[in-house]
Amino acid sequence: MADGIKAIVHDSIITYLQVEDYTSPFVDELRRQYAGQPATFQKKLGETLDDSLEVLMQNQLILHDFEASALYKLPESLIDEQLQANIRSTYGEDRVRFIKTLQAEGKTYEQFRREFRDHLIIQEMRYLHGSSAVIVSPHQIEVFYVDHPDQFKVEPQVKLRMIVLNKPPGDTNETRRLAEEILTKINEGAPFAEMASIYSAGSQRSQGGDWGWVEQSVLRKELAEVAFALKPGEKSGVIETAEACYLMRVEDKRPEHVKPLGEVREDIEKTLLARERDRLQKQWVERLKKKTFVRLFP
Repeated sequence: MADGIKAIVHDSIITYLQVEDYTSPFVDELRRQYAGQPATFQKKLGETLDDSLEVLMQNQLILHDFEASALYKLPESLIDEQLQANIRSTYGEDRVRFIKTLQAEGKTYEQFRREFRDHLIIQEMRYLHGSSAVIVSPHQIEVFYVDHPDQFKVEPQVKLRMIVLNKPPGDTNETRRLAEEILTKINEGAPFAEMASIYSAGSQRSQGGDWGWVEQSVLRKELAEVAFALKPGEKSGVIETAEACYLMRVEDKRPEHVKPLGEVREDIEKTLLARERDRLQKQWVERLKKKTFVRLFP
């Protein structure tokens, strides 16, 4: 059989082809990630197919719950309004391009609208049952911060300025000579930032070579070894690699530390909100499974 039934949710059928279509956007990335590891690729592909089936089943459970309950309403006029807004944002006034896209995907306008309606319902229902009532208290944030110090640990850092001089093809020591000339000017009193803004090829040139606070893992090994050996206010000599020459100035240093709560409070709140929303949605989906006919096929 070219296709077959993978699952039934109430009276809706999910086919093997639907699961594969839902999974297809992830397959190329899996192939790249596990190139040369065929066994691992097959394992990960199987897990992704299972995840896709679970999402499709959940979507059908949610749609059935919406249609079966008198508690939920989504006016058709609102659906059409949002649908037209979506088409305008994607295609502008180019209706012909929209129609050609539908034809290329083998869809009618009615099918497109039905899919959009289903997506809107699923989105609103998930929000209603997993997001709208979630609140994270300051106490929860503080407890998470105390219980997970490693998540907020920052390795030693330097506040760095750097001049980058890329070597042209066939370079015969010209780049190093230029770096030494710039270093001489700096030693004679020229501001490092000014020299960086004139000569550096780095992306921070317009900021006078200012890299801000940098962790050791951000820099390539040759640069990190020099930068973290310098004291605040000190500058390096010419550091040469196969591709470029570098000059560095360390403006400040700070040891390994834990970010203060005020700096990470917003991130912790987002993490806790996401966890609680996920927990509530899973509970809701499990309740839907218990009251809806669901059958899986091998």
